[in-house]
Amino acid sequence: MLLKDFYKLNDLAVSENLATAKITINKDHEVFKGHFPGNPVTPGVCMMQIIKELTEQIVDRKLFMESSSNVKFMAIINPEETPDLILELDITETETGYKVKNNTSFGDTVALKLTNNYIVK
Repeated sequence: MLLKDFYKLNDLAVSENLATAKITINKDHEVFKGHFPGNPVTPGVCMMQIIKELTEQIVDRKLFMESSSNVKFMAIINPEETPDLILELDITETETGYKVKNNTSFGDTVALKLTNNYIVK
């Protein structure tokens, strides 16, 4: 985990190329002291790192993000209000690594959609 104690993985279900992860963001993590004091917002780059780490765990390989596309931040993830997230990962193996389509949500709200391409390190 790149950011120690940033999130907790509560559940991970994998069926073929589809995975669903349930995580809880640590509202007391030091990153929120600067992003932003009194109004914490989960940084998008941190969400992208979580997706990478979950994918690495699922495929049991070290990965390097080669590219991202269709990145849509659709709702603010405030760890004090909505710390519990569901990440749906559609993982497809490619010639050089993996393509991951992600939907991240809390409740009925979709917070993030993206497609990442990873190469194997």
